[in-house]
Amino acid sequence: MSGHSKWSQIKRQKGVADARRGQLFTKLGREIAVAARQGGSNPETNFRLRLAVQKARDNNMPLDNIERAIKRGTGGGEGASLVETIYEGYGPGGAAILLEAMTDNRNRTTAEVRSLFSRGGGNLGESGCVTWLFEPKGVIAVEADDAEELALQLIDAGAEDIKIIDGSLEVHVKSEDLEEMRKALEEENLAIVSAEILMVPKSTVMLEEKAALHTLRLLDKLEELDEVQRVFTNADFPDEALERYRSQG
Repeated sequence: MSGHSKWSQIKRQKGVADARRGQLFTKLGREIAVAARQGGSNPETNFRLRLAVQKARDNNMPLDNIERAIKRGTGGGEGASLVETIYEGYGPGGAAILLEAMTDNRNRTTAEVRSLFSRGGGNLGESGCVTWLFEPKGVIAVEADDAEELALQLIDAGAEDIKIIDGSLEVHVKSEDLEEMRKALEEENLAIVSAEILMVPKSTVMLEEKAALHTLRLLDKLEELDEVQRVFTNADFPDEALERYRSQG
């Protein structure tokens, strides 16, 4: 199980998304607006917008919010002033951390990110320092009654990798195969928790317990920044650290 998988599962169990739903909708709206600005307002012809809208629906974002976000992106509002940027750095223990951000003030966001890295025991690096450790993959989280049996079927159907996490599945496919795999899962009436293109680590680094706890806290703080859309790491965490992290939530 990759560090990404463990961390994502813990966050779902803690209900972090629900606790921060207002902030989550803001981030989803920002993603929709930028996608609409870049590729137009029609999800049928704009793959990035189609993914962003589907992600918003998966998170129960109201349809009115989605439509307003599309209009902002195509009407010269908030979407016109947002700039996409990548931040790269290292957490406590040396694990790589990669951030995707959307901001209307790059200098302010850079200062905030740098401060969090510093206070969290890590450091913000130069552009390109950790990107090479990750690769884009389509990642689908699925709830299943018989995870092991389904995993075998999905491997035959073209899944590149499958991780079984507490009875649910995390299915990895090529980015370009994400929609096709999602449709195949929907046809089987499976409960899809999420489906998106993520930066997945090519390999992971196991941290000792103290560094793991500090890294988990740093990841949380970085995700709390309004301008940060996604946070990725190649850290892997010992079970003891995950239990302590979970109990603190």
